[in-house]
Amino acid sequence: MQRNDDIGEIVAEYTPRLFRYIRSLVKSPEDAEDILQEVFYQLARASGDEGSEIERVSSWLYRVARNTILNFWRKRREISLDTEDTLCEDIANTLFCPSQDAPDTVYLRRLVWHELDAALAELPPEQSEVFCMTVFDGMPVKDISKATGIPVATLLSRKHYAVKFLRKRFHELYDALISQN
Repeated sequence: MQRNDDIGEIVAEYTPRLFRYIRSLVKSPEDAEDILQEVFYQLARASGDEGSEIERVSSWLYRVARNTILNFWRKRREISLDTEDTLCEDIANTLFCPSQDAPDTVYLRRLVWHELDAALAELPPEQSEVFCMTVFDGMPVKDISKATGIPVATLLSRKHYAVKFLRKRFHELYDALISQN
């Protein structure tokens, strides 16, 4: 591996190209800079390891950059899923907590129920039915399977697609409500 004086030369030589590569895959220049910094940090760590030798610096840098970008997007996705779960909880609280009787909450509850009815009507009947049976009626999927003869995996798949569609619809509603404020 290269020594510290060589690392400075590598950083100077590869920074512009690596930054353009990272920037082509990441929207924010700040995120691209963070990823680039992580790549060079990994280079410094690897150069400090005794017995480690990087034969093709260019290939190694781009591989580390690609892996760091993948990790970046993976973390972003996890954060997005957490946000979706929070959104779903907020919607459920609006729908099912009648103790909140403020006029704006009552109006919002009516709006959400109306949108839910409309969204369920857009789903294929088999997806809508399994969603309603499991969520509103509280029926276990195994019981629905026994009653209908439809395999559990099929029912779970239908519910999954229904939930995915409803999440998208309610994100659109949420975004529309937020943008009006």
